[in-house]
Amino acid sequence: MTARTLYYAPGACSLASHIALEETGAPFETVRLNLQAGDQRAPEYLAVNERGRVPALDEGGWVLTENTALLRHIARAHPEAGLWPESPRDQALADEWLGWLSTNHHPAYAHIRRAERYSADEAAHPGIRAKGADTFGDLCTMTEVRLSNGGWAVGGRYSVVDPYLLLFWTWGRGPALGFDMAERFPAWTAHARAMAGRPAVQRAFAREGLPLPV
Repeated sequence: MTARTLYYAPGACSLASHIALEETGAPFETVRLNLQAGDQRAPEYLAVNERGRVPALDEGGWVLTENTALLRHIARAHPEAGLWPESPRDQALADEWLGWLSTNHHPAYAHIRRAERYSADEAAHPGIRAKGADTFGDLCTMTEVRLSNGGWAVGGRYSVVDPYLLLFWTWGRGPALGFDMAERFPAWTAHARAMAGRPAVQRAFAREGLPLPV
């Protein structure tokens, strides 16, 4: 198999692809970036991913970026791992989940953490962050409803959608938002706790230095 290297930052959106790679059981290497120190803008990393963001997956010089693309690629490259649904409708639901999370939850969170992307006026940043937090909370409520029947996200079977959901759960409990996830979103928290029991999740969280859901 071609050598693989995942470029990630602890707790960033790359966590989802990190977990997916662990789920395959295939070997891979990791390069840890410190976003606060600006590692993503270093020439060495820009030579890998000119966009200067994580994740990036290098497979023998072939580089893939964008989390949802990585998740699909990892799942399809390892059908034996069962990370992608089998039926056409479940595949469509998986695509729906990935698209909805990436185009709604992620941008809302970016308004909280990266207000400068949305206005050059520093006086506007508190309002941008506050609105982002409100929007993220509303999106979490929608996610809670979708997960209220319990189990995994798609068709009752584990898939790459589940690590992506776990990522946004960790952002909800993180310092930027500080949501009481268990109180506000019990079904999503039950999903996160089920994820915490998977060895692949435990390995990825240990490497990134993150506390598991409890």
